[in-house]
Amino acid sequence: MADGPAMAPYRRIATQIKGRIERGELQPGDRIPSVREIVREEGVSVATATRVAAVLRAEGYAETIAGIGTVARMPSKITTGPDRLQLQRTTGSGFRPGEHVEIISAELVSAEGEVADALEVEEGSPVVQRRRRYLDDDGVIALSTSWLPGNLAQVAPELISTGPLPKMTFGLIEERTGRRAVKRRDVVSLRAVPEGIAELLQVEAGTLALSMANHYWDQHGQITEFARDFMGADRELAADYDLE
Repeated sequence: MADGPAMAPYRRIATQIKGRIERGELQPGDRIPSVREIVREEGVSVATATRVAAVLRAEGYAETIAGIGTVARMPSKITTGPDRLQLQRTTGSGFRPGEHVEIISAELVSAEGEVADALEVEEGSPVVQRRRRYLDDDGVIALSTSWLPGNLAQVAPELISTGPLPKMTFGLIEERTGRRAVKRRDVVSLRAVPEGIAELLQVEAGTLALSMANHYWDQHGQITEFARDFMGADRELAADYDLE
């Protein structure tokens, strides 16, 4: 099959600027390159340079403010567990600029039905449960709960501490056991928000919310983690794919 057409110049330039924003090189509120700068530095036409800002605005990476111009912003989209794993591996941090996390709880609990099935353990077996709330300047991004096999608490006792994990669960498990997350499965659904986390999400219990379940397997085909996120109100779940 013949190769498809090359990425249009305006799209290529917009993608480069998006990358700078996601890496924190351009902070929200910083001015993005002007049409004149893009024309000079990229050697493209004024019409092409003008389309760059339009793409960034449409995808939530820029906004035009009267009297200031077009500035960078971060889109209010969900950063999922898989996103955070990729961010951790590429940038050393699982957070986008402006995001932070609150660790709600970290403890050993008895595995209930869905969790026991996902982790392939007997119902009632001890498992690690970590619950955290991700936030940014717009409010709650997501309420995320992860469950891991209970024996991991022996080699990584930090998992049952409410202190932050510098390398996140993925990195900590790999460091202590050599088990590297190499495969995941995501399931997105609409679910009623349970009463126990509704207040943390700032919604009424029973409200339908976008939910994502993540399963992670290591290089040996063994399950390392099961997580379920409930998304904050008015958040978008987006994914980009290179179709090459």
